[in-house]
Amino acid sequence: MKKNGYKILVLSDLKDSFSTTLKSAVSLGKMIHGDIDFYYVKNASDVVKRDNQLSAMRTINHEYTTIDKKIKSIIKSYSKNYDVNINYKFSFGSVKNDIGSHIEEQKPDIIVLGKRKSKIANLTGDNITDFVLNKHDGIILIASNKNALEPNEELSIGLLNNKENTFNIPVAKDLINQTQKPLTSFKIVKNSNELKEMTNTMDEKMVEYVFEHSDNTIDNLSNYLSKKNINLLCIDREKTTVKSEKYPANSELKKLLGKVNISLLLTGKKQLLIS
Repeated sequence: MKKNGYKILVLSDLKDSFSTTLKSAVSLGKMIHGDIDFYYVKNASDVVKRDNQLSAMRTINHEYTTIDKKIKSIIKSYSKNYDVNINYKFSFGSVKNDIGSHIEEQKPDIIVLGKRKSKIANLTGDNITDFVLNKHDGIILIASNKNALEPNEELSIGLLNNKENTFNIPVAKDLINQTQKPLTSFKIVKNSNELKEMTNTMDEKMVEYVFEHSDNTIDNLSNYLSKKNINLLCIDREKTTVKSEKYPANSELKKLLGKVNISLLLTGKKQLLIS
């Protein structure tokens, strides 16, 4: 664990998934002793739609007060209930530019995003998640709005595609050290010969499930996650997005992100394009 704690940045659109996204961030922060910052950007063109300068200023001031009150109310509730400090900031401007600048300035270890209705959170209608995935080389938590990570409750973690790399990532390692055992590992392989070879090399401290690559692979994986009560799936971004004989292409990762109703911890430093 890092000596001074991890820096966790939460990005949200303040819609229905805001509360559950923040709850998952709080849960993660408490487990790894992370410092939590919340950041929200509202597109300036959505606020100011009049040419009159005085009217525009009144609109901005009113919107500022409304947003500040909403954020402060929810954050105050979580801070009190879970004994955690959460800093927040919001601005009016260009969403992608402001988020990009904030990420560069703050240099978070982990970014937390929410998703809703089987789609990755789209903060302004122009897929901010894709932007963040390409902008941030570190870990990204995509928090489920249906099954939020619960603060002060033990995790049940699943690993997808590369358990060795996952154990070498400090944040993931710190989480795994505090979770239920044995862990559950999932692999997607090209054929059954590979399946047999991998099954014979299973780690005694880990239960491993191997899926043969097919059109139904993601559906089968999603069902197993539900049956095994997994509430956080760690995905090796590099392995899962590399187009090779062993691993599915980006299109199947997109299906995974859309169909799985649990939180996903994306590791690795490869760019991920899922549009």
